[in-house]
Amino acid sequence: MKIEVIQADITEIQVDAIVNAANTSLLGGGGVDGAIHRKGGKQILEECIAIRNRQGGCDVGQAVITKAGNLPSKFVIHTVGPVWNGDKEEKKKLLADCYKNSLELALENNIKTIAFPNISTGIYHFPKDKAAEIAIQAVKEFSRKEEFEKIIFVCFDEENHSLYKNLQDN
Repeated sequence: MKIEVIQADITEIQVDAIVNAANTSLLGGGGVDGAIHRKGGKQILEECIAIRNRQGGCDVGQAVITKAGNLPSKFVIHTVGPVWNGDKEEKKKLLADCYKNSLELALENNIKTIAFPNISTGIYHFPKDKAAEIAIQAVKEFSRKEEFEKIIFVCFDEENHSLYKNLQDN
């Protein structure tokens, strides 16, 4: 399995699935969530509404899957990261769960290539350095059990790109 770190727009990445840093409503928001909903089009929103109607949204740390609409990927895995409000173990576990549950859902759907954004580091204010450590560790731990062809961390900004690149190289 190959782990890559790139600086790019996740809505442009051609993989089996991209991961969306969603909110609990699944109805779109700001940042990467808004970009995925805008570019992916109405199919994503319609499937998210169906999920909401069935289960009432998505809890923090959990993940759900939809088709990708107009995006170059086949699927979007929506996961809800924790809002940072202090250095609590609970928040770190919930963030790790985002990665683990997204990878579990990918396996269930025969996804071999997946791209992650920097979950919770935007308006949810999770410290970027802590989030990067948790993300890399969660993916490496999970990928020892199951094989993916490629997992990509797609960083929108230079700061995240540097943090992930440094951790990947260690």
